[in-house]
Amino acid sequence: MPSGLAALLDDVAALTRLAAVSLDDIGAASAKAGAKAAGVVVDDAAVTPQYVTDFKPERELPVIWRIAKGSLFNKFVILLPIGLLLSAFLPWAITPILMLGGLYLCFEGAEKVVHALGHKPDVAQDVAQVQDMFALENERVSGAVRTDLILSAEIMAIALSEVADRPIMIQAAVLAVVGLLITLVVYGAVAVIVKMDDIGLHLAQKDSAATQSFGRGLVKAMPVVMSALSIIGTAAMIWVGGQIIIHGLAVFGIDGPEHFIHDLAVAGGAAMPAVGGLVEWVIGAVLAGIVGFVLGSIIAFALKALPGKKH
Repeated sequence: MPSGLAALLDDVAALTRLAAVSLDDIGAASAKAGAKAAGVVVDDAAVTPQYVTDFKPERELPVIWRIAKGSLFNKFVILLPIGLLLSAFLPWAITPILMLGGLYLCFEGAEKVVHALGHKPDVAQDVAQVQDMFALENERVSGAVRTDLILSAEIMAIALSEVADRPIMIQAAVLAVVGLLITLVVYGAVAVIVKMDDIGLHLAQKDSAATQSFGRGLVKAMPVVMSALSIIGTAAMIWVGGQIIIHGLAVFGIDGPEHFIHDLAVAGGAAMPAVGGLVEWVIGAVLAGIVGFVLGSIIAFALKALPGKKH
């Protein structure tokens, strides 16, 4: 049962087929694919804001810009050429590579959960961290770009699979256009989200009492929204990673987990027909998330147990 990012990638796949009709149609068809793929903002926009917290307002947009440039580097310098080479010479390797990326997402998300549950605030460490904001910024940007690499790889691989039988120039053009559109939509949305409190402050200074009230409400609401996005972003890493693993296993003939989740989700949706689609999505996402969390936790604890690791 596709869920989260994986469900939206089905839309990317369907619309990417349109982009391969002819070179003349690439621009229009890829624009449609990019617009449809804007749904990926649900996951990416939830994941990225957590990397932009704790910075001064004047550093928020520059940090987002650095992450966006890293995302473009991921797509155009790393993923696009590697994807084309794999498609031409080692098409069987694409799924295992994606599964490794899925495991990394599961690990990163599960590690965040485990850390949050067992973390004891260290005031001295927090003060030192705040004093070295440059190092913190570099660390956050690196983490965001690594996560983006996995999510972008999944998108590009699905798109590539739909044009694998087309000439290589069409494959490259479609991947480039889809990748650029997704990056613009995702990080444009993230920029709006993280600057919403500044927008609220601006509205609070207007003459209209109603506008002032709305602006103050926006400012008060944003800390709650950002905290919620941080939680959703961690959950998104886990369920997307779990879904990648489940689908990858099915590709290699181990389709029991995927069929089980699909059947259970369909049964749940049928039991509540008024909101059947939503129930199916939730069940699929939760079960994929459970798989992702278990796998990620195993990896996290295994790495922690390695010699030389701090306990």
